[in-house]
Amino acid sequence: MTTKDRIVIANCGGFWGDDPTAARRQVEGGPIDYLVMDYLAEVTMAILQKQRRRDPSKGFAADFLAQLRDVLPTCVEKGITIISNAGGVNPPACRDAVEALAAELGLADRVRVGVVLGDDVYDRVDELLEGGEDLANMETGRPLTDVRERLLSANVYLGAPPVAKALEMGANVVIAGRVTDTAVTLAPMIHEFGWAEDDWDRLAAGVIAGHIIECGTQATGGNFTDWHLVPSYYEMGYPLVEVSRDGTFVVTKHPGTGGLVSVHTVSEQLVYEMGAAEYIAPDCVARFDSIRLEQDGDDRVRVSGAVGGPAPEKLKVSASFGNGYRAFGRLLISGPLALAKAERVADSFWHSAGGEDLYADATTCCIDWDGGHPPLDAEREPSEVLLQVAVRDDDRAKIEDRFAVQLVPRVLGTVPGITYLADQGRPRVSGVVGYWPALIGRGALDVRVVVGDREESISSAAPEAGGGGAAGFTPSAPEDLCPNTGRRTMVHLEELCLARSGDKGDTCNVGVIARCPEVYDWMRRHLTPAFVKRHFAGICHGDVERHEVPNLLAMNFLLHESLGGGGTLSLLLDAQGKTYAQFLLSAEVTVDTGLVECVERLYPAFEDGDA
Repeated sequence: MTTKDRIVIANCGGFWGDDPTAARRQVEGGPIDYLVMDYLAEVTMAILQKQRRRDPSKGFAADFLAQLRDVLPTCVEKGITIISNAGGVNPPACRDAVEALAAELGLADRVRVGVVLGDDVYDRVDELLEGGEDLANMETGRPLTDVRERLLSANVYLGAPPVAKALEMGANVVIAGRVTDTAVTLAPMIHEFGWAEDDWDRLAAGVIAGHIIECGTQATGGNFTDWHLVPSYYEMGYPLVEVSRDGTFVVTKHPGTGGLVSVHTVSEQLVYEMGAAEYIAPDCVARFDSIRLEQDGDDRVRVSGAVGGPAPEKLKVSASFGNGYRAFGRLLISGPLALAKAERVADSFWHSAGGEDLYADATTCCIDWDGGHPPLDAEREPSEVLLQVAVRDDDRAKIEDRFAVQLVPRVLGTVPGITYLADQGRPRVSGVVGYWPALIGRGALDVRVVVGDREESISSAAPEAGGGGAAGFTPSAPEDLCPNTGRRTMVHLEELCLARSGDKGDTCNVGVIARCPEVYDWMRRHLTPAFVKRHFAGICHGDVERHEVPNLLAMNFLLHESLGGGGTLSLLLDAQGKTYAQFLLSAEVTVDTGLVECVERLYPAFEDGDA
């Protein structure tokens, strides 16, 4: 533990493939203490596991090395500590590569790498099953034995303690595998401020901070409903959190960078990929309905009031398994009656490919018309559409011999004004990776931290529950504020709300935020699960859940069975639900004119039709 009362943590990546210049810009843009980055997603682990099986020196995010080459000398000089989950399924190999890079840069004696081990349980699955861990699918209840022979990866979501231990042991570069996205941000706080393992409220604050910055620029104006308010997308500023010892923090970005940090950009990120207001992490349960947000100057949002509760008794396992094959084909169709032509082409194609019923799953859509959702303007006739056909099946040969070979021949054998895409042509068959979420007892884990020649085991046991703010916490009660002038008008939901959406398996989360308290009161009465279910008719095939988060003027909707199976299993154009929020905001609703006037007083641009 140090004597610092404030630290600055900078995020420089929200996924594998994010902006490769972000790390350098975060390090050079202003003073920071920690640089954190996130590379891993569920499907990524399966890809890395395949790489490691082909080559024992692989299995980690190689992009990490390119970013380190840019910033490692400066970080060493400035005393900036680097934390990442780039280790994937092979943290020791990642460590070796980092140490080789440090030697190449003349920094071998100044770089001390820490490695977190124990999240990867792929090689222990049979042992775990025999020991009583059934690793049943959390969504379906099926035992893992149903897919054991096709298993590709299995990783436990670890929390912040092993990362904090690596810092305590003197590491200035920490490499982990599948720790939670929030752990890399929470760990420096535990290390610097000495927070106890049962200091639930402060731990919750750290989890909340990590959730806000884990997706990079999504907290600083990226993917933001009110995109027209973002001054510039050039050199987008990645998020920083300035954290105080008491757990309060400010979300901001470096001066002079693109983007925007406001209560609404932060609120949208908070409701992204969440379920109920009780956000469960390995370290604690963070109450998202306790958070207070306050604009604290230009591009600064102060976050306080976090309430937390005891950590869960079990941890989540993210496993993946081989689940057949899929392929996509696309043809561009243009000119008069493009939609009618596309329908004829699709009919001819499926007739030649054996029919849609020949395959386990098959879809047809016209991109620019119904690719992700029903058309917003049913009267508009497009001048061109991109016809997409897709299939999934366990039989690879069937897809290659019946489906893939029949697409390009439609160009010469059907309607005029048709061509294939220059970079695609014949559809390519790829393997499908299924997602398998499960729970595991903490006692089954063997978590270790290695720094240099020193290795220490870390207990995974949940701390004693003890006291916690969450036990007696009651969310603030919304007020009855909805105006009633007797006058009615029709508006798009976007004029009243903001929203953001994301995926968890086959469930899409759509978080909706009211633009003012009066709108939130209206949402409680009218924005019901039934309304959302109707709007997503034909898209959402399961139930819709609604969770209220009144402190953020927000509601979170979970649309079950809405992503075509999710991940690489899906044949949908938007398999991650990224567009679902915008589609919901396009809904027309009839409201009291007084409600619109409440919004217009805060957002005069809506009066001018500029939003």
